[in-house]
Amino acid sequence: MTASNAPARWYLIQTRPRQDARALEHLQRQHFECYQPITTRAGVREALFPGYLFIRMDQLQDNWYPIRSTRGVARIVTFGGTPAPVQDLLIEQIRQRLATPAAREVFAQGEPVLVRNGGLPEVEAIFLALDGTERAVILLNLLQRQHRVVLPLAHLSRASARA
Repeated sequence: MTASNAPARWYLIQTRPRQDARALEHLQRQHFECYQPITTRAGVREALFPGYLFIRMDQLQDNWYPIRSTRGVARIVTFGGTPAPVQDLLIEQIRQRLATPAAREVFAQGEPVLVRNGGLPEVEAIFLALDGTERAVILLNLLQRQHRVVLPLAHLSRASARA
């Protein structure tokens, strides 16, 4: 807590295009507490929110002016000209979600899958690839033609796992 009894809060920083790492490095050199959520997709580490970083500051006690001229920083995200605080709970939820492995089925390319969607009849398709962490690309046979479809991974199950 600071002398004003106002705790430090998280705020959002927008970085210049493709300069997340530069902004993070320079803010940390200035002794700011920063957080950049990182996820791994297809074996590659990448920012969960490209172009944005979280920074923890006290709105009254900390000097905000150096942030504006920090290399890689475009601006502090504001609403009505005032920096908008991000709830601590949201930051904690992001950290927990990234620390917890996703409980989802992983399919092999070319594997037959079933599309299950809210009471509609199951449809068989072929799994092609992941599209992010929550979606899949499948090959669906409709009207005598094959169509590439992107849908939530949660709507798929193994074809051999028919209930």
